[in-house]
Amino acid sequence: MMKLGCMSLSYQKEFAAGQLDLEGFIERAYQLGLDGIDLHTGAFASTDAAYLRRIRMQALKRGLALSYIGVSSNFGKPAEQLIAEVATAKKWIGVAAQMGIPLVRVFAAWVPEGDTTEAVWARMIPCLKEVAAYGQQQGVVVGLHNHNHGCVTRTGKDVIRILNEVDNPYFSHILDTGQYVGSPGASGANGVEDPSLDFYGSIALTAPLAVHVRCKIYRIQTGEEAWLNYPRIFEILRGVKYNGWLSIVYEGQQVEPEATAVPKAVKYLRKLMREV
Repeated sequence: MMKLGCMSLSYQKEFAAGQLDLEGFIERAYQLGLDGIDLHTGAFASTDAAYLRRIRMQALKRGLALSYIGVSSNFGKPAEQLIAEVATAKKWIGVAAQMGIPLVRVFAAWVPEGDTTEAVWARMIPCLKEVAAYGQQQGVVVGLHNHNHGCVTRTGKDVIRILNEVDNPYFSHILDTGQYVGSPGASGANGVEDPSLDFYGSIALTAPLAVHVRCKIYRIQTGEEAWLNYPRIFEILRGVKYNGWLSIVYEGQQVEPEATAVPKAVKYLRKLMREV
């Protein structure tokens, strides 16, 4: 059965203000009745072994799975900076292995001003191959997160091309419901879908490959997500017999506080999960 989690960035304002830390996020997730949590690297106060063991033990005692660590990588940077990008991804794969977390999220690449997609692609793929090979060595799957806003994973076809070129069983796909081009939440669309770009088609194209789904929440004041058609998305997931994680990623902080919006998202997605 599908499981419901929440990404730590759903509380990015509270984290930034010092009102919430990783221990507090675990307690919040427990109170919300979630099945697990995803952790952005920015949520970690340390990578010391004692701290990581403490976080793992707290989650275990609260019955919460740690489903993935999110690394905000960019393998489109100039060549001289890519060694550090690869090293950072490997570091967090090591942390995941130490904590028993099965998945690490990476981004692909952004195209710098004055550069070309082809040139970026040529230096990105070897980096992703190296990171995937390290994940395989450590027993941690590396998940490619589709993203827009200038990233090279704008469409489902882009994601599939990268997965095919990297060609490693430990390199898979994390599907973000709001980040394909054409989405009402992507690249400044501000709630307006571009039907000509068929972002639901991109979701359908890569859903069979997904090992994790990020359920983006933009506007949930009424108790139902207004920008994304989740009944339609759930129909896609049901069609491919998806049986993994659904993770809330709230990005509507400018219109509603995290403390009230995330519980609404939990209730809304739980309802849809029961219907499926």
